[in-house]
Amino acid sequence: MSVHRPEPLRPRRPHLAGLLLAATLSLLLAIHPSPASAEDDPPSPGSAHMGMGVATHDGVHGVPDDALATQTEGVDVSSHQGNVAWSTLWNSGVKWAYVKATEGTYYTNPYYAQQYSGSYDVGMIRGAYHFATPDTTNGATQANYFVDHGGGWSRDGKTLPGVLDIEWNPYGNACYGKTTSQMVTWIRDFLTRYKTRTGRDAVIYTATSWWKQCTGNYSGFATTNPLWVARYAAEVGELPAGWSYYTMWQYTSSGPTVGDHNRFNGALDRVRALANG
Repeated sequence: MSVHRPEPLRPRRPHLAGLLLAATLSLLLAIHPSPASAEDDPPSPGSAHMGMGVATHDGVHGVPDDALATQTEGVDVSSHQGNVAWSTLWNSGVKWAYVKATEGTYYTNPYYAQQYSGSYDVGMIRGAYHFATPDTTNGATQANYFVDHGGGWSRDGKTLPGVLDIEWNPYGNACYGKTTSQMVTWIRDFLTRYKTRTGRDAVIYTATSWWKQCTGNYSGFATTNPLWVARYAAEVGELPAGWSYYTMWQYTSSGPTVGDHNRFNGALDRVRALANG
């Protein structure tokens, strides 16, 4: 009896319509690639804010002990926080605040009025800060822009001197393409013009590692300009050259109500003394 042996399976030929569909999809993807996630997009000019590079460059190493010597809680805000719940912050123990006013000579914070006036209205001592972009215009020009757009000062007991926020460039080269001597000159020009315009020495906000890298750890501003140091850790750690103590310490970007929380190195009367000059 003969036995029927099945023929070997032959590979199925792809349907012509399927081939055309696959080719079309490949072509569309090549022309219109999938959009990158928001995390991949470079920040847009004006979006920089105080401390945005600290965690990336220096890391996060805990939070300070509440049992430290007398210090006064504060916050810093920018357009990222929108309309801030100032009463909530006040009731939680926050007594001072800094608000981003300007960046470079091309940006003003659209929430500045609510943030600057709102913090004042609940009783806080507040001031304004400028995010520096030394690769766009010179220091004196940016100081003028800052003063002209919210960075001024008045001796009313509730207005802190302006802050120069000088840190990693979020848009490119960390030191904005400047040598250490060029960076020191830029900072000096800003500080000199700010004092000429307001009569006050501006506060310098920075991180020690950036200061070392981009100014060569210059010590010449320590005798005149208060230091606001950024370090997300249990201890403030090493300070930039010349400063033996800090005036303010940004210790976290993950605090309650708004992320950036700070401690003033002293009781509330010392915050008021800085405001009065």
